[in-house]
Amino acid sequence: MAAALSRALKLPGKKGPDLGEYDPLTQADSEDESEEDDLVLNYPRNGLGRDSCHSTGSSKLRGGRHGRLVGAEDEAQEDEEEEEDEWRERLPNKSRLGRDDMNSMQYWSHRDSGRDRVGEERGGLGPHGGSGLGIHSIDAEEKRMRMKNAVRSAFFLVPLLCTTLLVLLCAFLIPCRKGEWEKALGHAGGVTPPALALWDIDGDSLEDVFLGVTEWTNDTHPTQVYSAVALSAASGQLLWRKVMQESVMYIQCSLQISTQTSPVVLLISKSSVIAVNGSTGKNLWSVLLQNIESQAVLLPDLQGDSVPDLLIATLPADETLDLSLTLISGLNGEKLGHPVPFNLTAHGKLIGPLLHETQQGALYILFGLGDVEAVSLCDIYFHATGEMPKSQSARRKDTVWEGLKKTNSTSFIHIYRGAERVEFLLPVVAGFGNNHNRLDTVSNLNSTKSDWVLVHGCCKLSMLRQKDVRKEWTFSSGPIHSQPAPGHFNEDGVLDLFIQHSANGIMQAQVVDGAYGRLLWTAEFTCPHLVLESSAISTSTGRSVFLFWASEPIKAQKNVMKTTVTPGVAAAEPLIRKLYLLHPAYPTILLELTSTTDTTVTSAVSYQEGDKDATYITVSSRPTPESEPGARIVKTMSLKAAITKAQIVRLGNETKEPLKPGAFELNSFFRRLSFKHQ
Repeated sequence: MAAALSRALKLPGKKGPDLGEYDPLTQADSEDESEEDDLVLNYPRNGLGRDSCHSTGSSKLRGGRHGRLVGAEDEAQEDEEEEEDEWRERLPNKSRLGRDDMNSMQYWSHRDSGRDRVGEERGGLGPHGGSGLGIHSIDAEEKRMRMKNAVRSAFFLVPLLCTTLLVLLCAFLIPCRKGEWEKALGHAGGVTPPALALWDIDGDSLEDVFLGVTEWTNDTHPTQVYSAVALSAASGQLLWRKVMQESVMYIQCSLQISTQTSPVVLLISKSSVIAVNGSTGKNLWSVLLQNIESQAVLLPDLQGDSVPDLLIATLPADETLDLSLTLISGLNGEKLGHPVPFNLTAHGKLIGPLLHETQQGALYILFGLGDVEAVSLCDIYFHATGEMPKSQSARRKDTVWEGLKKTNSTSFIHIYRGAERVEFLLPVVAGFGNNHNRLDTVSNLNSTKSDWVLVHGCCKLSMLRQKDVRKEWTFSSGPIHSQPAPGHFNEDGVLDLFIQHSANGIMQAQVVDGAYGRLLWTAEFTCPHLVLESSAISTSTGRSVFLFWASEPIKAQKNVMKTTVTPGVAAAEPLIRKLYLLHPAYPTILLELTSTTDTTVTSAVSYQEGDKDATYITVSSRPTPESEPGARIVKTMSLKAAITKAQIVRLGNETKEPLKPGAFELNSFFRRLSFKHQ
């Protein structure tokens, strides 16, 4: 209470030159309320610190702390307000006080100190005409606090800014992997595979999708509408549509007519060949033929216009079986001469036509019905036009091949003739099944100089040497219903063959050694008859992965009864078909990439060189109610993305291995896979 009374009467103890005079009010209360004294008496005067040259020693003895500012307590708030009002009343009498008295009085409240500080910061001077030293101390402290706050803000804002920039960089600057998409186009036509081709037309380094589509009109009398469409590989967006008079049987891409125009896309139906601009779908030329049965074969320039020419096989529906080969100008679609007929007595599936270049550089056309024959391209051109071709390679003949003729009166060279009909004949070229719709020279270069895979008698697989047309080896299996897929299973550098055959509701997948014809791998699956080509995809390590559709694998250690599944039952029960990936490094492991109840009727593989990825494209028939026709579904899938979500399937013969690979080892291996073109 003495301190409060002292403040009210404004009787602070006066300080003498030595230790100061005795103040009874202050001294009496100093023992009990020393803290309040500190707050009142130790406040720096006129901006000066306690140790400044203008302060006396007695203030140190009474204060007890250096440099403390006034800290008003809650209970003293009212006393200070009264003190302020009284000071204002006494302000006019301030002149009676001496300079020493004014220097020793401590009457400022928090508001006064705040005003004094503002004045000092604006350049106010101390009572003796100089800047107070406490100002510099306060300014330095404030600068340090501002610097500390700035550093803290920088530590927060810099990482936030870097994170924002990184997100923007990933979202806009770095090219992201194109998403997967699914699109319904037209109505399904059973299990008949539609025309499918791949080629980049919009310049985004992704091969776009070309597809033959069949639709029904919504009129009272529905009719079928046929068309060919081009879809963007990145999003599935429709790029262009070309209405056709007939169903499209084949689509072939990248025929280069000139360097100034876009590559040409061929749309082949039963009675016409139409060339359209690959970027816009507009007509360039067309030619009418009858009973077309094959794709177009790319030939060298035969007439000297610097544009590759084409060859088409036609086969009448009557019993004469006169297969004809027609030459077409690649520049304008005109027929070169007339069709060249060949009377074939054999019956069976149409083989070819294929272009082959012998070791002596001569060009021959391989074709046949059940058998395989070869005819010199020079002879075909001469019989069609009566002239010799302008190309030197087309004029050349191979003496070894010509010696294979039985008589000089025939033009046929017998590549294969036997009691067993030929089902498939294809070049032993990696990725041939994925690029057979290409008409560019690079894609056709290797396929014209290789040996052949021959499937004959439905159950036999043979390798034919192109140099002397002799069988290298023969492998016997069950009925082979789909085209073999060449790929590298072992590391001998020779392409091996992945085949599938079905019987009695069991599908068996096998890999046959391309060098010696021995079995390298086999597995069985519960699956009815399914005609769908498998795919072999090259990886960066030089070996291939194999993709195929099947159902559940049959474990070798279990006794599974193989029962016959009738076609009616198979059609009534929806089947779950699964897409498996096989890598030769882990022959007892399969990756289940996806599963569906749709019936996949055709597929293709597209490569993404920048991402070292591959896109698997499927065309499927989706089941719908009986009152509505089925839908045709086009779907794309990134193999790298599918592998990260795939399920590991262990085959039954894994017990033969001394060590079973673990899930971590398998995931690490498969996720490092990268794919490439051959």
